[in-house]
Amino acid sequence: MIDIRKLKELVKLMVENELSELDLRDQSETVTIKRGNDQEPVVYHAPAPAAPAAATAPATEAPAPDTNAGLIAIESPMVGTFYTRPNPESPIFANIGDQIGPDSVICLIEAMKVFNEIKAEQSGTIAKLCVKDGDPVEFGQPLYMIKPN
Repeated sequence: MIDIRKLKELVKLMVENELSELDLRDQSETVTIKRGNDQEPVVYHAPAPAAPAAATAPATEAPAPDTNAGLIAIESPMVGTFYTRPNPESPIFANIGDQIGPDSVICLIEAMKVFNEIKAEQSGTIAKLCVKDGDPVEFGQPLYMIKPN
């Protein structure tokens, strides 16, 4: 459990240095602090992910092929709710097989009742959708996998 005094000191340093986000990780926990222009800081605290368990499969079994080989992930820049279209009557921003550029809007992420347009920031072809419409997403979570041009 993080010490509340340390947390208050981190928030104070963020305000004094005009930082909008702070991400700290160690072996036992992860702390992410984000703040907007006029908002109070928001703190996300989670235990660090456990080390993967040892494989129990027989040694003769071949590993599964990596279906994401050669693909690049477009990751969520924030925590929120993922939407593939601006409203239920509108077409989807990006379908599998679509060519996208760095300025292509590929989805919306709703955070605190604000809908944020997310741009691809790279060129390529949409190869895989990693999140379902309306699902919650975390910071850094893959949203799409693209084949770069």
